Amino acid sequence: MNVKWAKRIEELPPYLFAEIDQRINELKSKGVDVIDLGIGDPDIPTPANIIEALKAAADDPENHRYPSYVGMLSYREAVSHWYGKRFGVKLDPQSEALTLIGSKEGLAHAPLAFIDPGDIVLVPNPGYPVYRVATTFAGGIPYDMPLLKENNFLPDLDSIPEDVRRKARIMFLNYPNNPTTAVTDKDFFKKVVDFATKHEILVCHDAAYTEIAFDGLTPPSFLQVDGAQEIGIEFHSLSKTFNMTGWRIGFCVGNKKAIAGLGKIKTNIDSGVFQGIQYAGIEALNNYTLGIEERRKTYEERRDIFCKGLEEVGLNYYPPKATFYVWFEVPEGVSSKDYASKILTETGIVVTPGNGFGNYGEGYIRVSITIAKERLIEAVERLKDVKL
Repeated sequence: MNVKWAKRIEELPPYLFAEIDQRINELKSKGVDVIDLGIGDPDIPTPANIIEALKAAADDPENHRYPSYVGMLSYREAVSHWYGKRFGVKLDPQSEALTLIGSKEGLAHAPLAFIDPGDIVLVPNPGYPVYRVATTFAGGIPYDMPLLKENNFLPDLDSIPEDVRRKARIMFLNYPNNPTTAVTDKDFFKKVVDFATKHEILVCHDAAYTEIAFDGLTPPSFLQVDGAQEIGIEFHSLSKTFNMTGWRIGFCVGNKKAIAGLGKIKTNIDSGVFQGIQYAGIEALNNYTLGIEERRKTYEERRDIFCKGLEEVGLNYYPPKATFYVWFEVPEGVSSKDYASKILTETGIVVTPGNGFGNYGEGYIRVSITIAKERLIEAVERLKDVKL
């Protein structure tokens, strides 16, 4: 039988990070000593107290059955308590918090809940590929919001045409930003709230990196701004904050009707998060400060090592104040893809070409610093051998 793919996947380019994984495996099979700076996957182990909480919960037969679709109330209470403590944002755990199988799942399902075919979704470019793909899967039309260096990688809301504003139903935002590492403040979020309120656009803010910040910076939540909970929801993940990428747990908080809409999609698609993992999430959130500063300092040290290396090589970069990425410019006259391939061929280092995040990422490379310091130092030395 000739299995015919649906157009929505037939026309879909390969998922960026799946492609990178494939290249890594190919190189390793040839005996190449690969240094992977491509995917942002924390190498620091999940804290022991979180692991112990999972072990205890896994022993309880009550947790072996179907969990609640929206998540255990005790987990959503822990989420709400953490938001209050960390951001000063008051949430009703019953109606303003939803458990996710990682924030990626929630972001991917959001367009299904809030747009109809032909509706416009405002998407940052460069940006996390899921925003655009989820929009097209739901029959929506992505409209690029360019993130440019001259605007500190913030979208220029004033440049969005009036006819686009009228048709737009969702705006995806992400600060601290992946891939550019840009950060923002409540003044910008206030502009977003005013814009979204005027045009009745639901803001979906991806806040996965708020807890990985350097030099004393404390990134804000979008929901801290007056009026944000009327027009927005915020997605968060335990993956980056607590080194739990493989555990697949996150949450969405904010506007009650939006939370209910996303919850309705989830009840028809998945069966919730294993309760043992939710208990581990409760432990993580209730003991949030355990080891957080040490983890930040580890990434800050790695950032400094890699950025110094870029300076020695003669490559310009955007100084990262948050996330565990570095966003640097490729040499003039070379494409992002070609330069990434050149680095891979000449050094065995895997990096991510900026145009993999959208055409406005052309001219940049994203590097993840989620590897041991010793390997990062080696990567810096190898980069010096790349012929410009």
